[in-house]
Amino acid sequence: MNNLDENKARRVMSILVIVQIVVIVSVMCFVVNKFFDQVENGNIKNYISNISTDSTFRVISSSENEDLEPILKEYSRDKNINLEIEYAGTLDIMEKLNSAGNNYDAVWTSNSIWLYMLNSSVKVSESKSTSINPVVFAVKKSKAKELGFENKEIYTKDIVKAIQDGKLKFSMSNPTQTNTGATAYLGLLSSIAGSPEVLKKSDLENEIVKKELVSLFTGLERSSGSEDFLEEMFLNGAYEAVVTYEASIININKQLEENGKETLYVLYPVDGVSISDSPFAYINNGDDNKKEQFLSIQSYILSNEGQEKLAKTGRRTWYGGINSNVDKNIFNPNWGINTEKYIVPIKFPSTTVIQDALAIYQTELRKPIHAVFCLDYSGSMAGNGYNQLLSAMEYILTEEKAKKDLLQFSEKDKITVIPFSSQVINKWNTNNGLNTISLLNNIKSLKPTGSTNIYDTSIEALKVLANEDYNKYNASIILMTDGLSNMGSYQNLKNYYYSLGKEIPIYSIMFGSAHEDELQEIADLTNAKIFDGRTDLLKAFKEVRGYN
Repeated sequence: MNNLDENKARRVMSILVIVQIVVIVSVMCFVVNKFFDQVENGNIKNYISNISTDSTFRVISSSENEDLEPILKEYSRDKNINLEIEYAGTLDIMEKLNSAGNNYDAVWTSNSIWLYMLNSSVKVSESKSTSINPVVFAVKKSKAKELGFENKEIYTKDIVKAIQDGKLKFSMSNPTQTNTGATAYLGLLSSIAGSPEVLKKSDLENEIVKKELVSLFTGLERSSGSEDFLEEMFLNGAYEAVVTYEASIININKQLEENGKETLYVLYPVDGVSISDSPFAYINNGDDNKKEQFLSIQSYILSNEGQEKLAKTGRRTWYGGINSNVDKNIFNPNWGINTEKYIVPIKFPSTTVIQDALAIYQTELRKPIHAVFCLDYSGSMAGNGYNQLLSAMEYILTEEKAKKDLLQFSEKDKITVIPFSSQVINKWNTNNGLNTISLLNNIKSLKPTGSTNIYDTSIEALKVLANEDYNKYNASIILMTDGLSNMGSYQNLKNYYYSLGKEIPIYSIMFGSAHEDELQEIADLTNAKIFDGRTDLLKAFKEVRGYN
């Protein structure tokens, strides 16, 4: 290369460097100007959060959507969206969003009615229904035939009468903790109140309506704190009817059929069915990139491909009217599932009426319970464990505290507390769930000492409930332990449990170094589940209260 060419090359390089410097300075000036604009407008916090390096798109979702996660995850991976989904119960979602809505970018809840219960600080927008899921009564097919429900137009009053006459018992999710429980309850309430155009507060105060509902709920065999466990519980038990999503009935029947068991028959009362519309909504925390990601995911769910995948899980992806062009292996007419008949949806009342209705259910209408708390006072509980236990029991047994989460006991409830370590230490009872001061005083009077014996303690708790009147009370045991059981025998517990011939669930709360295998064995034996209290014991106690 001659000198002339070298000089030209240097000039070109110099010009390119100058252009790069100009571009960099321009970008920096834009960012600085934008920064000071935000300072002037008092939006510096939002501005900083918008340029955050956190690229995770966080969704909080109702637990019944968990089977849809692979569909969303596959799409998100293809679009380079780092999707994270957290699952919770319906009312738990509302609590989480109201206390920390900025932790999430979207909410996928079961029903639009719950979005109206969010604080104004939670900026929800772009809400669209993703599918339709009726909440239905499903009865063992032989029972439906026996009651004359098969291939016949049924009104809600027909189902209610069968329950009140003692001809039908059912299981459902807890109305104060779940969407299916709440919406089914509101539907029953509306029917018994005479099917008004919309429920009003005066309907809730009607003593005749209350009396009818109390009679109805005597037929409730088991209550679950979540829709997913209700499905598991039903498959593992011997129940004749269940109230839950149509999609859940489809899944239950598939498993029953595979195991050679009798399937359920779905009932659609002609006077109205509770409908869940599964809205997917954006939570606006001022991040435009997150909104783009939200709209991308939402568009996919509502696309032909996304809707087709939802339909394969038993969700209705058509809105109103009928649809005869469905996969009959999924929407099986032999199971009473009818997609060729218009479903009349009940109209949900105002937020205030819903809240009042749930409160009345908890205090006046639900079937009373007999709850037995088995509390570990072994030596390893000393210190932090003991203090957390006292705090959790004070919450559970204090009406003013528990009622904030609609978990308070009523005066009709029975409560037994059995403290234990190497053996059962004592046994305290109240026949009025509001008279708990003496229970709390007794709980606080003991100090941790000794070893751990969960098996003999569980047998003692079962003895307390052995002669209970199950037409009047539902019963459950809540076992809390922080360690390995080094006394007693699982075989002895198993033998005694089978000798009773009754299904009494023993729910366990893990704490400290508790062995999950031991507790899961007890849960499997009694058709119950375990709760993890190792990081938050109070939260675990709140969860377990939703199951009894």
